[in-house]
Amino acid sequence: QTVLQGIILLPLRAVCIAFLLLLAWLFASIATFRHPGKGSVPLKGWRRRMIQTTLSCLTRTLFFVMGFQVKVKGKIASLREAPIFVAAPHSSFFDAIICAPTGMPSIVSRAENLSTPVFGTILSSLQPVSVSRQDPDSRKNTVTEITKRALSRGQWPQVI
Repeated sequence: QTVLQGIILLPLRAVCIAFLLLLAWLFASIATFRHPGKGSVPLKGWRRRMIQTTLSCLTRTLFFVMGFQVKVKGKIASLREAPIFVAAPHSSFFDAIICAPTGMPSIVSRAENLSTPVFGTILSSLQPVSVSRQDPDSRKNTVTEITKRALSRGQWPQVI
């Protein structure tokens, strides 16, 4: 019975995951198409709403297909209440579980991740704070950028 379920469920889940990732890539590409600034100017209007609604829904669906159910207890802090979220240990793809219920906030990520096919486009639509491991001033620049976004009074999304 377990083998039979694996033979049926594994390919079905893989196809669903691939479809959801390509759909997320499509929405991320549309939202960032011809956007001026490429990370230095916040997404506004329909672009920001598209990222927050569609990518949040697709991310929740993706994790559901993988077997995770996200339940939020209590009230999620608004952008004005908490411009910065902290997630620990920040070392795996489980950090993305937090993004879906919180409305797809900006994240801190390695600069190399932005050049990854499909995932790089999705990641860039979240307007990440890029950290370069080769730049000796990267830590200082990251702190400066997070502070700038936190003090922007709602212009930038929350940072995780």
